Amino acid sequence: MVDAERRLLANALLDKSNQRFVLLSDSCIPLFNFTTIYDYLTGTNLSYIGSFDDPRTPGRGRYNPKMYPQINITHWRKGSQWFETTRELALHIIEDTVYYKIFDQYCKPPCYMDEHYIPTFVHMLHGEMSANRSLTWVDWSRAGPHPARFIWPDVTDEFLNRIRFTDKCPYYVLSYGMGYIRPRHPGPRVGSCRIRVLGSGLVGSGSFGS
Repeated sequence: MVDAERRLLANALLDKSNQRFVLLSDSCIPLFNFTTIYDYLTGTNLSYIGSFDDPRTPGRGRYNPKMYPQINITHWRKGSQWFETTRELALHIIEDTVYYKIFDQYCKPPCYMDEHYIPTFVHMLHGEMSANRSLTWVDWSRAGPHPARFIWPDVTDEFLNRIRFTDKCPYYVLSYGMGYIRPRHPGPRVGSCRIRVLGSGLVGSGSFGS
């Protein structure tokens, strides 16, 4: 999958007018309208790459010691395979030949490149370019290797609004009637604020406001 991701980025980069690149599952649905999401993404110079150190077997347990010394276990990160990146960071990702080859050779099941390569690569070399979080929301409260799957009866206005407006964001003011996020104190980093998009476990659609 990572090879396909890099090919998609390389092809999209051929158009110099493309400045932001978003990879989502076909099961993702937006929680805000296009203008809101566009303004949110273009209002910062950061990319949104989920990356965290998971000490459990599904995290550090997937590290292959043969990756050392280029990749140390302290560098090892896990994250969502869905991401948003700036043009500059996308160029770094497709230009990498060193770490991609190491992952391609040594990251085999139960190691999955799409969950580890980009999070680890960005953390090691370009951490200052990432907000270090994903834009997708998923429910991991149920045990298992995959997030919860939501079917049509689950997707109600109440459910969607609970996801949209659960967190208070100190950098943005929420206009609850319109479903917009508007900048209050714009800056290069947006802290813990987020626009959430339902993740790959969701099927169906709902009402998203105007």
